[in-house]
Amino acid sequence: MFPEYRELITNLKGKDAHFQRKFDEHNRLDEDIKELEKSNASDYTSEVKELKLKKLHLKEEIHQILKSHE
Repeated sequence: MFPEYRELITNLKGKDAHFQRKFDEHNRLDEDIKELEKSNASDYTSEVKELKLKKLHLKEEIHQILKSHE
């Protein structure tokens, strides 16, 4: 996620607890989605859609934080 911000992400993860929580939550959602998709094959449940929406919102929040530190 955001390879152009790799160094900044590393710095923020070590210094900003709020950023770290957002980043960890995004990764957790990503793993949860992968597991649900595996177990449901190509069946997209409302739960998967909801998790993907949450993940998208977190990604947008993370991007805003990164842009504010440029």
